[in-house]
Amino acid sequence: MSTISESNLPGVGRKFQVETASGDRLIVVIHDDGLRELYHYDRRELDRADSVLTLTDGEARQIAGIIGGLTYVPKALESAEVVLDDLVLEWFKIGPRFAAVGKTIRDIQARTVTGASIVSIIEPDHVKRINPEADTKINPEATFILAGDRANIKRLKKLLENGTT
Repeated sequence: MSTISESNLPGVGRKFQVETASGDRLIVVIHDDGLRELYHYDRRELDRADSVLTLTDGEARQIAGIIGGLTYVPKALESAEVVLDDLVLEWFKIGPRFAAVGKTIRDIQARTVTGASIVSIIEPDHVKRINPEADTKINPEATFILAGDRANIKRLKKLLENGTT
């Protein structure tokens, strides 16, 4: 398991240091103006960066979505979660016999009933629906990315599966 530490950089922004399970080190500096710098250190030489990458705010957000699995979830990780303070993002696969299959997001009133949101859908044919519309039909074998706190996401999963919370 990796360890992550963070520290303020007065007048610059914030620094995040990740010690990976493989022993490598990644340092991410987020500047107050939105610029991001990534420094990679190989485990064999932790005193000198192997590579440095500078990203704009937009580029960093796009890469974060890719790395976080918002557009592709590896088959081995059909359910996963990311926790950001009290916000949880959870990947949830829709089973073929779930109560919500064939209905729309509007039909089940996901956010109104549970307080959680469906922020993205990855269909079985790999079509990606970022921020799906209320009239989006719920298909079996689709992977939903849900957002909310743990209790609300649990209610949404029950609603999708059983039709009730």
